[in-house]
Amino acid sequence: MSQALPDDAPLIHDLIGIGFGPSNVAMAIALSEHNASVGREDTVTAHFFERQPRFGWHRGMLIDDATMQVSFLKDLVTLRNPSSEYTFLRYLQSKGRLIDFVNHKNLFPLRVEFHDYFEWAAAKVDDMVSYGHEVVSVDPVVRDGVIEYLDVTARSGDETVVHRARNLVVGTGLRPLMPEGVERGDRVWHNSELLARVDGLEGTDPARFVVVGAGQSAAENVAYLHRRFPDAEICAVFSRYGYSPADDSGFANRIFDPAAVDEYYTAPDDIKRKLMEYHGNTNYSVVDIDLIDDLYRQAYQEKVLGTERLRFVNVSRLTGVEERPDGVRATVANLVTGEDTVLDADVVVFATGYRQADALGLLGDVADRCHRDGSGRVRVERDYRVTTDPELRCGIYLQGGTEHTHGITSSLLSNTAIRVGEILESILERGPGDSSDPVRPIAGGIGTSR
Repeated sequence: MSQALPDDAPLIHDLIGIGFGPSNVAMAIALSEHNASVGREDTVTAHFFERQPRFGWHRGMLIDDATMQVSFLKDLVTLRNPSSEYTFLRYLQSKGRLIDFVNHKNLFPLRVEFHDYFEWAAAKVDDMVSYGHEVVSVDPVVRDGVIEYLDVTARSGDETVVHRARNLVVGTGLRPLMPEGVERGDRVWHNSELLARVDGLEGTDPARFVVVGAGQSAAENVAYLHRRFPDAEICAVFSRYGYSPADDSGFANRIFDPAAVDEYYTAPDDIKRKLMEYHGNTNYSVVDIDLIDDLYRQAYQEKVLGTERLRFVNVSRLTGVEERPDGVRATVANLVTGEDTVLDADVVVFATGYRQADALGLLGDVADRCHRDGSGRVRVERDYRVTTDPELRCGIYLQGGTEHTHGITSSLLSNTAIRVGEILESILERGPGDSSDPVRPIAGGIGTSR
């Protein structure tokens, strides 16, 4: 017979998710659909912690005319369960835009519309999440030399809550990456904060922006700033002769297929490297060809009219940034001649990408039980579970940070629906552990922090 837990014992969940971006929203949806299809004794209890006060995904880059780079069919559920009530098409139907979207004849929605879809989906499973709660530590619960649970501590203001997990799913996303030695400031931005920062320029009359980078975000920043500030000069700085087009052809896009994950995972390390070299131009430092053509057309038109505001400082790199009270001075070196050019600007925007958050950074002593390869990278099983010491019975699953093991799609939307299904299947196959463990009932999967 199960023994009652003391009133102050942590709530026990089959799964706790850290972060509630698109990947863990998809995880919550998969759990919800599973629980709706089984009896009460087979449900999976889960809770998610998200430090943001509400759902948000790259809000600083929701430019009004920017489109998604993946098909709407690669939403949170369709590739796993096309009949789901959480598909993008069901979202469109709920908004009264399904026919309009079909008539649009476009696979790629506006990014702001897809964000609204994410918010719509997240709201349907928000009984599983505590917003405004930042996970600050994960501690092992040891019984007879075995780690049976992980205690997850989350903080919201002055309140601290502890929930106990049989499994963790880490989906902490990406962090803005700045060049070494460059710090963000009032006039030195990362493109992830573009829209919020631009709003702060209302009422001013900026004369020049410098945008550093050669990828999709950089090109979108250039186009947006050029349109938003019709009297300002926009200088795009990159080391190439021009933007490189993304390879989104049907054959190349197979690198994002679920089957490609299997192939990549089992491939030798030298083949993994070759695959990344061959197909990096499907995603990294590349730009949609239509946007490239639009920018070139605009630049040529300005040259004809003698009103050049769009400048492409190519085959160059930024070598210095000095923020001043009235502006920022950027020094740009030509890669061929070595000659320096000084650009005095109102703002420098770095569209220099992102880095994966440290997947094990919150795990404290638990991280010492996780295995790494010879290069210091986390060892990850095919089901996205971190390889650990046998004494650690809890599953630790990663949504992101697995590019070295699972390929280019590990942190992208393309395989999200399939990935969460595989993680859920792994958790179900591994089982809840010792069935005699006393578990406090959790109404609707929410805890005391709500």
